[in-house]
Parts: sequence; structure tokens; C-alpha cells
Amino acid sequence: MMRIVIFGAGGRSGSAAVAEATARGYRVTSLRGADADITDPEAVARAASGHDVAIAAVAPAESDPRAFFQAAANGLVTGLQNAGVTRLVWVSIASLLPDASGVPAVDTEGFPAEYRPFSLGHRIALEVIGASGLRWAAVSPAGDFGPDTSSVGGYALTEVGDLACRISRADHARALVDLAERSDLPREHVGVLPLAPEEKASVVSGEGQR
Repeated sequence: MMRIVIFGAGGRSGSAAVAEATARGYRVTSLRGADADITDPEAVARAASGHDVAIAAVAPAESDPRAFFQAAANGLVTGLQNAGVTRLVWVSIASLLPDASGVPAVDTEGFPAEYRPFSLGHRIALEVIGASGLRWAAVSPAGDFGPDTSSVGGYALTEVGDLACRISRADHARALVDLAERSDLPREHVGVLPLAPEEKASVVSGEGQR
């Protein structure tokens, strides 16, 4: 039975991942910020020891997001490696995905200045994780989360961002756990899209699955 440790389990993305992984019968260790300081490699190693894969869905409370995400990524990478955990699924942000023209939203002129520090913090984290020896995937909505908390019919993965797109928390969590099950994580950032109506129909009829 796969053993999953989930950092940031008190947040909406983390709690949805806990629910999805638990529903599949996996052994889940759900950790809030007070349970394990993700910026502390020793705390991460203690929490992750004995697990097969980690999911991290963390965000800063009050601190500077760039400093937090750099410290979180460093603590997570070092701690997981010290614990012998080789797989990581990281919850990222859509503004780092390239649009149809190949430019991430955070790098466009019209991107809101107040959101830049958070996005750039996530970029720093991806650089740290990408330079590590871990097998990893970063997973974000292709755009943002929708108002629905339950599944609305499945998902598809994309490498292209679309900030107008909305995915439910439950379908995003399905993608997180599906990727956590893989031994061959792609070492890339992917977005999660809702299925198109015709794709939903094929899933219902048993012709396909996401």
C-alpha cells in the first residue's frame, strides 16, 4: 500500500488531496504547518520518513512569499532526500505556465503587480526543485480554481496556461494523486483542465478516463 505524506493539509488544495488519497485506500500522513515546518530539513525528514511520495500544497502566512517559497523548497528537497523519499508532487501556480504564445502570464506587461511576488516565489521554488535529484511534478490549475468543490467530470493535463479556465478542487486533487502514483514523474509543470463535454461523455460511457 502506497504511503503518502501531505504537507499543507490544512489548506483547501491539501485537504482535497488528503480526501482523494484516503478514498483510494492509501496510508496518508496529513500535516499542517504546526505539525512540521517545511522550511526545516530535519522536520521534513522526520515527517517524511517511511513514506513513498510527498505532496506539498503550501503557502506563506505572513512572510515574504519569495523568501518563504525558497526556504520551503530548500527544506523540502533536503529533508525528502535525507529521508530517502525520491518523489514529490508540488502544487504550483498557473501564472508560471506559458500561454499559447509561449509567455508565462507573470512575464506579461498586464500582469497585476500585487500578484507578482507570490508568482515569483513559486518560480524560485520550481528552480530549486528542478535542480534537485528528486523525481517531481508541479501541478497547478491551468487557470484558477472554480467554485465547485466536488468533481465536475474529470480532468485533462496541459502544458499551456489559460487564466480563464476553472477546475474544481476535487478534480485537481485527482490529478495530484494520479501523479503521485507514478514512479516516472515527468519533472515538469503541468496545468489541470476540466474535460470538454464530449470528453465527459466518453468517461461516463467507459470509453476513456483521465
